[in-house]
Amino acid sequence: MTDLPELYFRIRENGAAVFRINTANRERRIEMEQIAVVNTNRGDFKAQGDVTLNAAEERIINDWLQARLNLLAARDMDDIHRAIDHLNLTAQW
Repeated sequence: MTDLPELYFRIRENGAAVFRINTANRERRIEMEQIAVVNTNRGDFKAQGDVTLNAAEERIINDWLQARLNLLAARDMDDIHRAIDHLNLTAQW
């Protein structure tokens, strides 16, 4: 069995729900507990309910958030370049 990451990010429209993965149970089932919500529009995250995030989890979430923001910015630039390409293909220059 491969090692699972500590956290799982379920992507949503404006961010993600963050789950702590637990496989240390008798049935060897994967259990996921939601621990935080990430908002990419605001560029922040907050703990879910009464969960307290440790420093390692906060670091992982921050790293994921920065990587996601970079990916979204790259996708926006790609969309702009595609639009320009389509305009150039359809225009009679």
